[in-house]
Amino acid sequence: MSLMLLLMLTTVAPAVKNSDPATLKVALLPDENASTVIKNNDSLKKYLEEKLGKKVNLVVTTDYSSMIEAMRHGRIDLAYFGPLSYVMAKSKSDIEAFAAIIKEGGTTYQGVVIGNTAAGVASIADIKGKDVAYGDQASTSSHLIPKSLLAEQGLNAGVDYREHFVGAHDVVALTVQNGKAQAGGLSRPIFESLLEKGVIQADKVTVISYSKPFPQYPWTMRSDLAPELKAKIKAAFYSAKEVSILKPFKADGFAPMEDKDYDVVRDLARILNLDLSKM
Repeated sequence: MSLMLLLMLTTVAPAVKNSDPATLKVALLPDENASTVIKNNDSLKKYLEEKLGKKVNLVVTTDYSSMIEAMRHGRIDLAYFGPLSYVMAKSKSDIEAFAAIIKEGGTTYQGVVIGNTAAGVASIADIKGKDVAYGDQASTSSHLIPKSLLAEQGLNAGVDYREHFVGAHDVVALTVQNGKAQAGGLSRPIFESLLEKGVIQADKVTVISYSKPFPQYPWTMRSDLAPELKAKIKAAFYSAKEVSILKPFKADGFAPMEDKDYDVVRDLARILNLDLSKM
């Protein structure tokens, strides 16, 4: 984390009830290099500044955990979480989900489990005794979803296979392609984007299984923001149509979401015996 970002996240005053800050700190997922994420979302920054009449600072923390902690301590105002990192943050913070991306007419997406073709890993059964790459521990589609798919078939981490957390989704795919792990799990949209860009070669990895649909990544806000500001934020997202704003999210728009939409994620965590408040 840069010194400037560290200072910003550690010197902000505590949250105030009905807060209406002159500058909004908006956190984005650390799925890529921070400078790349911030550059790609410059249009969103300018759009929110225009719609809300406030200065906007885009923030990219070092990982999911530091993003959750920043939200817990009121050091960021809006945040784009993954479904699992959202419910983890919600268990520790007074925040609320208010929007998710619309893609192909819906607000759901899938995870995917892939295998190394050369290693002959073509089914979940083939994963037994192998190395499996996951992303961040707080990631839904590069940890929670693929782990649940394996567990449903009787494969448990540390018993039936060796798990390795490698960080980002693209690193999971590359780790499997390079044979450093024989299988891995990540977001289906990200995997397909990596194939399209040529980062991953279709003949080197095998799609083993797709998950059922899960709710898309939520946009969230501090619950103690002023009601008028919260209403303006929601309206700004729901009316966003510019391609330059939506392209970084591979979205067609943003639709309303609420906390109960993510109960399916909480249910999955319970099935896997994960204590979200301690992760």
